[in-house]
Amino acid sequence: MRFRNWVVGDFDRNTAVDFYRQGVNPLVSVFLASRGSKHIEEVQEMLGDGHSEIHDPLLMKDMKNAVACIRAAVESSERIAIYGDYDVDGLTSSVVLARWLDTQGADYEIYIPNRFGEGYGLNTAAIDVLKSKGIDLIITVDCGITALEEVKHARNLGMSVVVTDHHECMGALPEANAVVDPKRLDCNYPNKVLAGVGVAFKLICALEKDTDIDTLFAAYGDLVAVGTIADVMPVVGENRELIRRGLFVLNESPHPGILQLLKEVSIAPGKITATTVGYTLAPRLNAAGRMGQTSLAKELLLTGNIGDAKELAEALCRLNLERRLRESEIFDEAMAMLVESPCEGPIILAQKDWYQGVTGIVAAKIAERYRMPTIIISIDDSGVGRGSCRSFGSFPIFDALRSCSDILDNFGGHEMAAGLSISDGKIESFKKRMAAYYSDNIDTIPAPELKLDFEVTKPELLSVQNIQALEMLEPFGNGNPSPSLYMSGAEISSTQSIGAGKHTRLRLEKSGSSLDCIFFSMPSEDLGVSVGSLVDAAFEPQINEFRGRSSVQLRLIDIKPSLASHK
Repeated sequence: MRFRNWVVGDFDRNTAVDFYRQGVNPLVSVFLASRGSKHIEEVQEMLGDGHSEIHDPLLMKDMKNAVACIRAAVESSERIAIYGDYDVDGLTSSVVLARWLDTQGADYEIYIPNRFGEGYGLNTAAIDVLKSKGIDLIITVDCGITALEEVKHARNLGMSVVVTDHHECMGALPEANAVVDPKRLDCNYPNKVLAGVGVAFKLICALEKDTDIDTLFAAYGDLVAVGTIADVMPVVGENRELIRRGLFVLNESPHPGILQLLKEVSIAPGKITATTVGYTLAPRLNAAGRMGQTSLAKELLLTGNIGDAKELAEALCRLNLERRLRESEIFDEAMAMLVESPCEGPIILAQKDWYQGVTGIVAAKIAERYRMPTIIISIDDSGVGRGSCRSFGSFPIFDALRSCSDILDNFGGHEMAAGLSISDGKIESFKKRMAAYYSDNIDTIPAPELKLDFEVTKPELLSVQNIQALEMLEPFGNGNPSPSLYMSGAEISSTQSIGAGKHTRLRLEKSGSSLDCIFFSMPSEDLGVSVGSLVDAAFEPQINEFRGRSSVQLRLIDIKPSLASHK
């Protein structure tokens, strides 16, 4: 059992029946009622085209100035630099804007800073290089909102700067020609949780204000979906529609680079979901930045040549394997340190020469395992520590870092994930300050809690047709999680170890129905239950496609001895 506390929701049965009588699938009716839908209009909106969710880009503060500045640069044949970031959001933001500049015949280049030599965001050395190459205008994507000195440096050199970002503002804004960020305190744009690529897309929508939105989605929607999903933005409102429309493009007409990457992982177009992007495509694209070879992913997303795309996709997959090995090594070392010296407050671990590119993944895994905010710091030869921060529960990691800003060299990010740099001589003080902040702001450590939508009392509800109907509610993700259901008193009729013993296949029987299940990352010897046991199961319903046949498969989230077996 992974979770001690299961919270099973309920639904208003009269509401669900009302939806069903108005033509909504029975499983969808129950699910939407459990998520709080009360009126058929809400259901129709969830199942509809979502056009009403797409907001006017000119509602965003400074967007008009950004459009004017960029249009003037293009019309004057000025040299333009797209200054991005090395993660998937930054890469897709850069390539989306590059696609638009291509349509204008603009003279541009993409500049992605090296993760290890330069770090995140604008830096003066890079600005000097761009100036030496004759750049007249820098457009930042997914970065720049805290780069006050760097933007001033660029302006002093005679360059124009347009900042587009989605990260938290630090108070004062850069003195750029335009600063577009929905998190600006003076910005009234309705969607405050756009990804960086979402902001870049809205910029293009403003630049192409007379172009039909369907045409813009066809041209840019695939990358908007990939970047938004990869950056784990809430899948609600406008974001949900951006992802939904972008997934349609990915499935109908994937870009050559993405098509070849899909082939490398044996996924056919037409079957791409938000889960596919989040767990299959994004890690491979991210591997390029994590391993200091961002150009591989950038070129893959830019190229229109199938042969080049195939070679780049193969190289990315090899790089991802190397990334996983590095990650495993650091995780094992970090866990050994925790066994030796347990942490009472936020987990902050520092070590010389940990591979910086994977520290964020390690921090996320440890945060989840220990249910504690975690910071993993890699210290270089010059004594500078660069840390990746991941929160847990409702702890505001960005605010915590802000409270320690006087001893940090730099920091930035979100409430749930951030980065920092710090002198190694200040790390112990940093640990004490973070522990004090945590103690002052958290009453109790969040308990691991599994939230389930509702109990399935009739297994026949889990039919292929009904589960396929649930898929119409895609995309799922942060803020709109995929359906997580509950069944009690089912009997285990068989178990089988698969994947070299790492996973378990089970069959559950209840009320005359037989249900195939798979439990990933759970060896059969660790199940805690055996054949013949009555169990309660938490699961996500899925469709398994095998040799042209569709069947129901439950992806288990957790399993435990049933209370029914003790009655």
